Amino acid sequence: MSYLLTTLTKKKEIDTIIRDTIDKVLVLRFGRAMDALCLQLDDILAKSSRDVSKFADVALVDIDSEDVQVYVKYFDITLIPSTVFFFNAHHMKMDSGTADHTKWVGAFHRKQDFIDVVEVCYLLFLSNPLNWIMPSIQIVDPGSVDIIMVA
Repeated sequence: MSYLLTTLTKKKEIDTIIRDTIDKVLVLRFGRAMDALCLQLDDILAKSSRDVSKFADVALVDIDSEDVQVYVKYFDITLIPSTVFFFNAHHMKMDSGTADHTKWVGAFHRKQDFIDVVEVCYLLFLSNPLNWIMPSIQIVDPGSVDIIMVA
C-alpha cells in the first residue's frame, strides 16, 4: 500500500513538505518499503489518509536514501517504523509510553488508533493557534490508543 502515499527520498523534498504544510498535521513515516512492520503501518496510513485528508497529510520517508540521513540522525531513527508529527513546521512531541518523546515508534494497531492521534494533534493546535509552546500528548495505553490525555 506504500505506493498510494507520497514517498520522499531527498532532504529538499522533506524540507519543502514540512515548510509548505500549513494548518494541517504532517505525518512522516520513516522506514523501509520492504520491512514487514513498515508495510503493516503503510497499510494503516494508506487506508486512513482519505479519512484524515482534511486535517492531515501523510508521507513516507525512505531511510535508506543517502540524502535523508540528516533527518534520520536528527530524529534518532534507530527503530523502524518511526512516525514523526509536525504542525505548521513545528515538530510535535508526544508521550507514547516510551522514553523517546520525539516520535511514535512501531506500527499503530488499528486504523482508528492512528486517526485518533492525528485528530488530537490537530485539535490541540486549533484550540490555541497562538500558543508557540509545543504541547505534548500523553498516550495512556500505547497498545491501544483508546484514551488520550493532553498534558
